[in-house]
Amino acid sequence: MTHFTSREDRLAKLEAIGLDRILILDGAMGTMIQTFKLEEDDYRGARFADHGHPLKGNNDLLVITKPEIILGIHEAFLKAGADLISTNSFNATTISQADYALEPLAYELNLEAAKLARQACLAFETADAPKAVVGSIGPTNKTLSLSPDVNDPSYRAASFDEMVVAYREQTLGLLDGGVDFLMVETIFDTLVAKAALYAITEVLEERGEAVPIMISGTITDRSGRTLSGQTVEAFWNAVRHVNPWSIGLNCALGPNEMRPFLAELSRVATCKVSVYPNAGLPNAFGGYDETPDDMCHTMTPWAQEGLVNVMGGCCGTTPDHIHHIAHAASHGKPRVAPVIQTALRLSGLEPFTAAA
Repeated sequence: MTHFTSREDRLAKLEAIGLDRILILDGAMGTMIQTFKLEEDDYRGARFADHGHPLKGNNDLLVITKPEIILGIHEAFLKAGADLISTNSFNATTISQADYALEPLAYELNLEAAKLARQACLAFETADAPKAVVGSIGPTNKTLSLSPDVNDPSYRAASFDEMVVAYREQTLGLLDGGVDFLMVETIFDTLVAKAALYAITEVLEERGEAVPIMISGTITDRSGRTLSGQTVEAFWNAVRHVNPWSIGLNCALGPNEMRPFLAELSRVATCKVSVYPNAGLPNAFGGYDETPDDMCHTMTPWAQEGLVNVMGGCCGTTPDHIHHIAHAASHGKPRVAPVIQTALRLSGLEPFTAAA
């Protein structure tokens, strides 16, 4: 049984722990699901046996059809040393679920994903070691800054308002399921992230709740920009208005390639900084070759240099990777946010700071 009677108590204890050590986020849910080699019938279960569309690959659906697998993955990451457990809800929006004709299921998927993560955390939580649930909110399969039609630059597959509606439903499901954080992650289009953040702040205001927001962007290559073209500092300027609990980077790059962009984010951000890279760049077969020892070796200096507050893993990372990343984190101290002079800071593709 939990030693924390409220989200506020749990977060207060976690905040205190975060002053002394780097917190650990879990690893790749998708990578772990792949190890079970699930087939169409596994995704369907009895409830969706007669559904008229293929469902294989809809990992979010497994919180309903194979909850024991998702629970077991959460538990494996907790055993490896994770403090923060992400819900299996990355694609649990009406927009993403449209690929499987399961749009009406969005709220339930988020609700059940949050409940499963909470169940796992309660089994491992103690008075001295809170385990927090992070509601995972992915980027969907749509863009708002870019046209998917090269012949029509003005075309958008979804509108900002449609994105907000989808993210509102996801947020409500995650909150009703009992998450401690809401994390807008793997951001490659900042305008989509803004829709998510707008929806989150709107819902929180309506409910009178204060839930910390985590934000994590994706630098797509060594250019140091998101897919929609922003540099790290411009990205931070674009989202800082929501006063996030943390800002970070994840996915796309391995730890070797991510280092300079993490340092830049650490330099400018006035909140906590998180990082959870892939286990290297994808190989020719779509796999990831960085071993747990490799990632530990590369990420240890980040902890020693005080660049981060939260460390974890993205694509290709297993509980063994997280165990080694936790070891890397133990060699350093959590980042102390810099004092940044107040100024008008704007963002396009590049940052702009108005002269005093």
